[in-house]
Amino acid sequence: MDRAQLADFLRRRREALQPEDVGLNRGPRRRAEGLRREEVAALCEMSVDYYSRLEQSRGPQPSEQMLAAIARGLRLTLDERDHLFRLAGHNAPARMSRNEHISPGLMRVLDRLQDTPAQVITEFGETLLQTPTSRAIFGDESQLTGLSRSVFYRWFTDPNSRAIYPPEDHPAHSRNFAADLRTIYTKYGPSSRAGVIVDALRKESPEFVDAWAVHDVNTLHSYEKRFQHAELGVLSLQCQMLHDHEQGQSLLVFTATPGTESYQKLQLLAVIGNQRLASSDQ
Repeated sequence: MDRAQLADFLRRRREALQPEDVGLNRGPRRRAEGLRREEVAALCEMSVDYYSRLEQSRGPQPSEQMLAAIARGLRLTLDERDHLFRLAGHNAPARMSRNEHISPGLMRVLDRLQDTPAQVITEFGETLLQTPTSRAIFGDESQLTGLSRSVFYRWFTDPNSRAIYPPEDHPAHSRNFAADLRTIYTKYGPSSRAGVIVDALRKESPEFVDAWAVHDVNTLHSYEKRFQHAELGVLSLQCQMLHDHEQGQSLLVFTATPGTESYQKLQLLAVIGNQRLASSDQ
């Protein structure tokens, strides 16, 4: 681990970022060159003390998980991410796994959608990053581990994953998830992560076995999606998708038609986030 070079690299990348690059307001009294350490620490979801020690050449060797968080927070390119890992004494992640790293361009888009339900997912249905409003609807999916990271696996094995959708919509979602998984399975083969998910579901979910046997592909997804919020009721949202083909990722953005009841609910959800609306249950 080259602590001096690591500290220099982190400091220079931090100073090269402007508040507008990460969706922050500059403010009238700002004098700092680039971002402040506390701002980068918040973007990386780590303590200010931990990040500051790295920039001061006195921190411990960061884990690969910490380095991935730093690469994302500093909006590094793949080449910069690999350089960061090597400076910290780790091998650079295999490029075949690059879909775990969100490109700076996609991060810039997400930074400007903080009051909108939006999230970045991989081809395997794994959520990498969510806006606060997305977490208020779906829960924090980025913290899941193992097979549960994949929405395909969760849908057929975890009843709680269906709670955010009205029951009458469940059959259509089952068909769509099975068809989407088959497309990825065909693309990457049985030895891929898709193959692992399919094998597990064949053993654990009779419903999946039935849906898989139909052999649907390229099922036409509804532009309009309905979500069941515990306190706001049903929200009818339109889903737009932006694909990053190089990274194998998609940015999902959910909006509501202005003037509708769902639009009003979405506005309220952007304000309250995960807070409880009713005090009677507290």
